[in-house]
Amino acid sequence: MNTNEVIANIALESLGYAKGRYDIIHPNDHVNKSQSTNDVYPTALRLATYYSLDLLFEKINNLISSLTLKSAEFQYVLKMGRTQLQDAVPMTLGQEFHAFATLLKEDVRLIKKTREFLLEINLGATAIGTGVNTPHGYAAQVNENLKALTGLNLIGAEDYVEATSDCGVFIILSSTLKRLAVKLSKICNDLRLLSSGPRTGLWEIRLPELQAGSSIMPAKVNPVIPEVVNQVAFKVIGNDLTITFAAEAGQLQLNVMEPVIALTMNESIELLINAIQTLDEKCIQGVVANEKTCFDAVMRSVGIITLLDPILGHAKCDEIGKQCIAENKTIQEVVLEQGLLSQERLDEIFSFENMISEIAVQPYEEIAWYFFLDARKNRKRQLKVLRLLQIQKSLLRMLHKLLMPQKKVLSKLLKILLIPHL
Repeated sequence: MNTNEVIANIALESLGYAKGRYDIIHPNDHVNKSQSTNDVYPTALRLATYYSLDLLFEKINNLISSLTLKSAEFQYVLKMGRTQLQDAVPMTLGQEFHAFATLLKEDVRLIKKTREFLLEINLGATAIGTGVNTPHGYAAQVNENLKALTGLNLIGAEDYVEATSDCGVFIILSSTLKRLAVKLSKICNDLRLLSSGPRTGLWEIRLPELQAGSSIMPAKVNPVIPEVVNQVAFKVIGNDLTITFAAEAGQLQLNVMEPVIALTMNESIELLINAIQTLDEKCIQGVVANEKTCFDAVMRSVGIITLLDPILGHAKCDEIGKQCIAENKTIQEVVLEQGLLSQERLDEIFSFENMISEIAVQPYEEIAWYFFLDARKNRKRQLKVLRLLQIQKSLLRMLHKLLMPQKKVLSKLLKILLIPHL
């Protein structure tokens, strides 16, 4: 109503009349004609939510690019994989970061698919979906006009009565945002664990140092950015429950709880946008691998006994593993003591190329593509990288085949070849 009054008075002043001359232009009879808060507000909420997701996609894609670049940087950093927090089998740190990126790619696809449901609107439904007090063909015409104004493929609801009372689209969308929040929180949990230490934790990576961690403990630095994102995720997860209850609380032909849905949905999107940007710029882009720590942990691990399983058999490997734990020895030491294999054979088995299959090393085309994406804000850099991709493809393929076992050598050569003088 207030909007109608403001518009009416502005129109009156424009025509030379005094404010309040509602006998000339009336807030209800003229401005609000054929409209209702029960169809205009829900339509506005859907469009506002649709547009707000554009920035979220931008921030997620930036984070995916940063994670993929890190996966390229770390693709030859050997480390120990873990299941249930226990030593499992070797992997690369690059593979771990690539998995983070893949987690988020799935969410981008899902949210994009889900937001298309926002384009079904009930404009023209008026009070309860029957279109009372509207001229014939009004709903179809107003939808076409709004479609032309927005450029969006808006669709009039199949059943306007149902569309006026139902908030199911927000349940679906909020669930996808919750899913994204859960994934982000999982990534941050891993970052906190991988950076734990520096002397008594995993200490496989170092996060950027942003602030002093304690007023009483000198030299302590905390993983504050992942912790912040964890807490944002908790809030978004809670917001999803609020939206669920609000959608459930609708009665008969109208859901009067849409205001809290609008508030909470907008809050979740804004929180995720800010959290993702912060995680990207203040954490992921500055992550450094502690390569020696990672490698030493692999070679001390009992988990690498798995590679001897096809050679020595499961029972013997189980016996060796238990002996290593009991006597605080490495797998190599026990195997050599028992004369089971030579040092040369062990070196072959525990070589990088044998411990890590080729699927753990990201194809050079994908790595190169993300170098290209990373240059997206600088057109000259984009064109340079793209030209190098086209010209040097065969050379890169040859280098990848020849140098893959040489751990970091190929990664460095790729950077030299792809982004010279950039």
